[in-house]
Amino acid sequence: MVDVLYCLWLRQIRSFIRSRGRVISALAQPFLFLTALGLGFAPVFKKAGEGNYFAFLAPGVIGAGILFNAVYSGSDLLWDRQFGFIKETLVAPVSRIWILVGRALGVATVALLQAALVGVLCLVAGNVLPDAQQIGLALLFALLIALIFAFFGSTLGSIMSDAQSFSQIVNFIVTPLFYLSGAVFPLEGQTTFIRVLALCNPLTYGIDGMRGALSGHFIIPPALSILILTLATILSAIFAQISFSRIRP
Repeated sequence: MVDVLYCLWLRQIRSFIRSRGRVISALAQPFLFLTALGLGFAPVFKKAGEGNYFAFLAPGVIGAGILFNAVYSGSDLLWDRQFGFIKETLVAPVSRIWILVGRALGVATVALLQAALVGVLCLVAGNVLPDAQQIGLALLFALLIALIFAFFGSTLGSIMSDAQSFSQIVNFIVTPLFYLSGAVFPLEGQTTFIRVLALCNPLTYGIDGMRGALSGHFIIPPALSILILTLATILSAIFAQISFSRIRP
């Protein structure tokens, strides 16, 4: 079992590193968010008395990078199905849940590596210097986000059969998740409708957790956020397992 987890984990890492286009896009996308949104809204944010917008935006940008990278990993599963790699994997004498876990751990590791690289520059731009305990707590929230959406991406990769429409459907799903997570604007003072939508979004708890860990200001109690993210991870894994179990070798 450990060998299976390691092999699938390592395959995801190598697949990402060998694809220069994915590496560049994974790092460039958060910088585009940081530059466009940061430079555009920073003066307004400061005039509103909310302080440094770059410091506020940094966890949102990190969360966005994890979200998009993890969900788009489902396309790897879709291509593996079409080219026959999954058939070879499914005949191995190991439970399918461990195959999913190995893939999810690999995706989560890639997402965290990307988040760490982007996070350093984001925090420097926001003039935020967290201590080791703050970084550890922020990484915990980042890991939970990565696992949730890695399993979610596996669900999409298991049920979809058209690689061309995968990107369109993913964009349709993840874009509202990003903007309704408090990544770009504060949730305080928003309408009840927006706040309800945000609280139904698991990404909200991850971004608030990372932002609170780095700044000390939590909107949602961190213990509650960890509990909800853990439950969301379990549910996401269950749905991924159900979808993956319907694939026939």
